[in-house]
Amino acid sequence: MERRNFIKTSCKICLLGTIGASLETLTGCGSSYPVLKASVLDKKISIPLSLFNTDTVQYLRPQGWYYDIAVKRNDNNEFIALLLQCTHQDNQLNVNGKTGYSCSLHGSSYSVDGKVIKGPAEKGLKRYQTNVKGDQLIINVV
Repeated sequence: MERRNFIKTSCKICLLGTIGASLETLTGCGSSYPVLKASVLDKKISIPLSLFNTDTVQYLRPQGWYYDIAVKRNDNNEFIALLLQCTHQDNQLNVNGKTGYSCSLHGSSYSVDGKVIKGPAEKGLKRYQTNVKGDQLIINVV
């Protein structure tokens, strides 16, 4: 099997495996992280704050989206929501543990706060406004 066909087949298998459950693990390019499937209603995503009791970073896959959103709780209980889409050529980013994100296409890397660490990307990651309402974190995906 040619490399190109192998990659296409592997990606299709990964995508099919992610359909149907609300919390799953996506694996690709050596990265593995839990992803919560999220619904978007009125351009907002609502997730329970209790998710951050066990880990300060959560990864969301909005329904119908190709890119994940990383949501990080800071020490001062503020939240940062970042679209994991490379600003250089729109590739899905890999998660580098708790140190940041990287692009497998051309090597761009970003900090956990979405700032460019290494190009060719020149622009930081897209941030979404967040606010807390009761026991829910609301992410405005406008």
